Amino acid sequence: MNENLIYGRIKEILATARDKAYSAVNFAMVEAYWLIGKQIVEAQAGNERAEYGTQLLKYLSKQLTQDFGKGFEERELRRIRQFYLTFPIRDAVRPELGWTHYRLILRVTDGKARGFYIEECIKSRWSTRQLERQINTYFYERLLSSRDKESVSAEIQKTAAPPDPKDFIRNPYILEFLDIKPAHNLYEKDLETAVINHLQAFLLEMGRGFSFIARQKRISFDGRDFYIDLVFYHYILKCFVLIDLKMDDVVHQDLGQMQMYVNYYTREMMNEGDNPPIGIILCADKSEAIVRYTLSENNTQIFASKYKLHLPSEEELKQELQNEIDNFNKDARY
Repeated sequence: MNENLIYGRIKEILATARDKAYSAVNFAMVEAYWLIGKQIVEAQAGNERAEYGTQLLKYLSKQLTQDFGKGFEERELRRIRQFYLTFPIRDAVRPELGWTHYRLILRVTDGKARGFYIEECIKSRWSTRQLERQINTYFYERLLSSRDKESVSAEIQKTAAPPDPKDFIRNPYILEFLDIKPAHNLYEKDLETAVINHLQAFLLEMGRGFSFIARQKRISFDGRDFYIDLVFYHYILKCFVLIDLKMDDVVHQDLGQMQMYVNYYTREMMNEGDNPPIGIILCADKSEAIVRYTLSENNTQIFASKYKLHLPSEEELKQELQNEIDNFNKDARY
């Protein structure tokens, strides 16, 4: 056994121990804050004077800051109190998440949304920055608007029903992390290069399950070469995901081209156990009518999703959600 192999194993042991120690310390502080919140709530409940609660927080803030330093301002103590009120059952506090995660989750007022973010945060190992971005871009609400309530409930409760590709396709995708300024001389290759340079953030926005395979994947037949912008494999859907990037509105030729790519991968590239591939056209805008009348009524493989190069305002996000709900209801009539 050579020295490098021994060192590698020892390094792995120490790194694992360090991660466990860090997680243990983090959760110890989360538990401490839960207990502090419990003490504050019980003390305030035992006194009918409304001003007592404010006086108590001022007193505790002053004493705790004096004895333990910064981090115990009145505002933070109110947050700790709210933490206990939001999670009054101690076993509901998950050890996989640190206090900063919980501070962000407390911003979410809807109980189901909180539960969704907690579970997804643990499964996908989101950092606090990633969690904050998903909350700020209304990930849960966008996902909710793309399906009916029963299927959302089924996804949250982890039923054994086979996954539906539609449940993993977002619209729109928010690509502000690419730091691209819209310009008349912006080309698709610029967008593709930015995606590759920010691949980790792009995968986060795409959602759980995507694994990068190739860029500008060449396929050839009858002496002709074609290039697929991006190819991924989705380990939950168990299928290839083909992505084309469009700087303009999607047109029926784009959908036809993607249909050709999907057909090729279906017949030539699928492995045993794979599900049929899906294709996603990321476009600046799209006509729902063009998409609906170009694709077959039973289409389950080709999707067109808009992207935005800046983080929308709250009003823009609400409008996008309403548009998705309107489109969903319109599709249900066909």
